[in-house]
Amino acid sequence: MALLLGIDTGGTYTDAALYDSASRRVLRSAKAFTTKHDLAVGIGEALRAVLPGGNPGEIGFASLSTTLATNTIVEGHGSPVCLLLIGQGAESLGRSGLGEVLKGDPVAYIPGGHSPMGEAQQPLDEAAARAAIEQHAANVSAFAVAGYFATRNPSHERAVAAMVRETTGLPVTCSHELTSNLDAPRRALTTTLNARLIRLLHDLVHAVQGELAALGIDTPLMVVKGDGSLVSAEAAILRPVETILSGPAASVVGATHLSGHADAFVADIGGTTTDIALIRNGHPRLNGKGATVGGWRTMVEAIDVTAIGLGGDSEVHVLERATRPEQPFELGPRRALPLSLLALRAPSVETTLAYQAGKARAEREDGLFIWKIREAADLQALSRGEQEMLKRLHDGPVSLGGLQEDYVLRQGAQRLVERGLAIRAAFTPSDAAHLRGDLSGWSLRAAELGAEIWRKKAQAAGWNELPDTASVGAAVYEQLTYQAAQAVAAAAATAENPDEPGVAALVRRAARKPREGALLSVGLRLGHPLVAAGASAGTYFPAVGERLATEAVVPLHAEVCNAVGAVVGAVIQRATVLISSPLGERYRVHLDDGGRDFTDLERAYALAEETARRQAFAAAERAGAGGIAVTMERDDLRASVGGTETFIESRVRATAVGRPMTAAQRAAE
Repeated sequence: MALLLGIDTGGTYTDAALYDSASRRVLRSAKAFTTKHDLAVGIGEALRAVLPGGNPGEIGFASLSTTLATNTIVEGHGSPVCLLLIGQGAESLGRSGLGEVLKGDPVAYIPGGHSPMGEAQQPLDEAAARAAIEQHAANVSAFAVAGYFATRNPSHERAVAAMVRETTGLPVTCSHELTSNLDAPRRALTTTLNARLIRLLHDLVHAVQGELAALGIDTPLMVVKGDGSLVSAEAAILRPVETILSGPAASVVGATHLSGHADAFVADIGGTTTDIALIRNGHPRLNGKGATVGGWRTMVEAIDVTAIGLGGDSEVHVLERATRPEQPFELGPRRALPLSLLALRAPSVETTLAYQAGKARAEREDGLFIWKIREAADLQALSRGEQEMLKRLHDGPVSLGGLQEDYVLRQGAQRLVERGLAIRAAFTPSDAAHLRGDLSGWSLRAAELGAEIWRKKAQAAGWNELPDTASVGAAVYEQLTYQAAQAVAAAAATAENPDEPGVAALVRRAARKPREGALLSVGLRLGHPLVAAGASAGTYFPAVGERLATEAVVPLHAEVCNAVGAVVGAVIQRATVLISSPLGERYRVHLDDGGRDFTDLERAYALAEETARRQAFAAAERAGAGGIAVTMERDDLRASVGGTETFIESRVRATAVGRPMTAAQRAAE
């Protein structure tokens, strides 16, 4: 088979991997810093690093995992949309956070909608729909259409979507296309998010395709969905909300593939977060309730991942001994730029650190800096303090210690960080890793000076057991090991029994390093191996595995598991058809064009299975798959009434699985 090219954009790094599927080997890998102002820049740098000579030969396909959808939702960004609610009133905005997620974008209420049995509750008001579309088209980038019980009969949604296309030519998303589940407000919320992301993912896909073309690579581009499966870039643009948690999903799939473990816990440590997931029978466990991102519970089927604010770039905080006697430091959840990396880019930082480290007593703001990472698109939208702070950052990083007496500038600096225009720099586990010799390449001197400042801060908080900078490095290493072990153990306990009382306290005690003279010692043993992914996985997770009495596996190329996962996954598409029983012995199969009734349940099952199989197969083809195989399953709901078993409803589900078609395979067709 041809070579495969995997790409992943993370919070700190963008990774690329050239993978030979015949030998199941990573031939070459590379990292570049993620350029958040324009993700394609970092992607281009990673591609040129992994393909220094351009096109190495036939590449079957390239695949991208991205944080774009997740970050956009979390940060409350995205393009303006108009939500067209069919058969629903303003009361819907108060449920599931629908009103909050709209953020002032227009919403129109269109008479129409259906009953739970799929029958029209009132005729669709086509004139009202057309008027709303024409009123808002000039001010939005896409439309979202959500009808009452559209999963039982989508005809009104389809009719309104056709009007949008004919009248405006703008992208339009229908709720029944994204999920077959009920709960109209949550379907509307998911549909709104999808419409808001279409332009963003469209621009990213075209930018990546441009970078590939610049290297002479003409190949299909796939995108990783939140469940770890792959979909063609063209299909992903239509349903970008399904790429929520794309990055963590790709990493879990890649770690599973590289480790060879079919049953395991996977922990992916990055610069900002550690993502923990359970693998069973070679597949990641999915969240049946829908992925939650930015506080919004969507209807997107995605990997069931526990994300904690713990990574190599987590800011180190000093704790008061009187309140936390176990350990002097806590890590995260906020990410900071490591001092050793900042000094590498701005050598003047070492001079400031040396002055602060030489003081008899460290001030609270010593060792903290702010650094500009991108320009403001609209200076007039910034406050006076923000504008003044940007001017100061023009020549390089600014020490927060020099701003202690200036409230306006301090607030301006904080707002620039919140806007993503600047980043805090502080002592982090990456700095501590330089002290321990686990990491090299950045400024060791800055790491040492930062450790000395944090040692003096710890002394001021009552900690006198840190005699030198090496002890600071050891304490930070222990704290990361503890927090990671606690998170993995808690994720395992929750997966097994989320309601068991007292689990949290026992997990905390067991994850902590045993204390001499303790009256109670608690041990935990993880039931599966722990597969670790990420650039610093080999530094921390052998100790985490030891703490949890399990095998810790750090596979070869663990630092680019995410990019590998982007190419080794399969295309998976599902279709569900509902059978209900509206009256007596009548069975209704709910179809896209309405419903068909039967008096014979087996005939209803036959039509439902044929329809689901055809829809899943067609969806897999549109997603870029070849060699498609379809499996069927049925979930019947029956009740006993007066000793007689009564049919309530049944969901017939088809799952189509295939591998992405390569450029050569597509050409042969």
